[in-house]
Amino acid sequence: MRVSESIEMSGHAERLIRGRRATRAFRPEPVPEETVRAVFSLAGAAPSNSNAQPWRVEVASGAMRDRLAKALREAHAHDRTSVDFPYSEDMYTQVHQARRAAFGAELYGALGIGLDDHPARAAYDAESLRFYGAPHVAFLFVTGDGGARLAADVGAYMQTLLLAMEGYGVASCPQGLLSFYADAVRGELGVAHGKLLVGVSFGYADESAPVNRIATGRAALEATTTFHG
Repeated sequence: MRVSESIEMSGHAERLIRGRRATRAFRPEPVPEETVRAVFSLAGAAPSNSNAQPWRVEVASGAMRDRLAKALREAHAHDRTSVDFPYSEDMYTQVHQARRAAFGAELYGALGIGLDDHPARAAYDAESLRFYGAPHVAFLFVTGDGGARLAADVGAYMQTLLLAMEGYGVASCPQGLLSFYADAVRGELGVAHGKLLVGVSFGYADESAPVNRIATGRAALEATTTFHG
């Protein structure tokens, strides 16, 4: 490969990876079906241990998407949580919490919500169960025993999916909150197997929404990575 080609490819990779961000306000028009199928076909190239591909993906649009949004909001309103992968605030270290707090300040600041305005924050969380207005949502299930190693493979699939969407000009937002109501999702979709890891809302970004102008920072390389020689 010539040096010029290598530079061009590295520049494309930089734009693709650094250009992807979570979108929290979408336009209502759907993504064409052929684009959706191309994106998910490309995501299937994700790596997995021994090529097991332990993911099951359920994509909802149209009337099914609307039924899911209603079911999720009802489950949320009645506190009917059903989490396949346990969640606890204790899983975050002090460093993690500091990063989360910085992000929260940016997010709620863009929304005009004070950090101590807990009712407004709760209302925004409930509204997010409408997938931020996205016309499509994908639910990623871990098949097999649903253990951590298999969940890691599905995490690799999710990142590949997000980058495939970015490459096709489709905006996305992984939403952990969607997985807090796994039974509601399973009930609407008729899914009998697998553990729900995450939901991904996707469509076309509403570029006029202030919340979509948030550019989150990342930890310095030295804070997360050690090179051994």
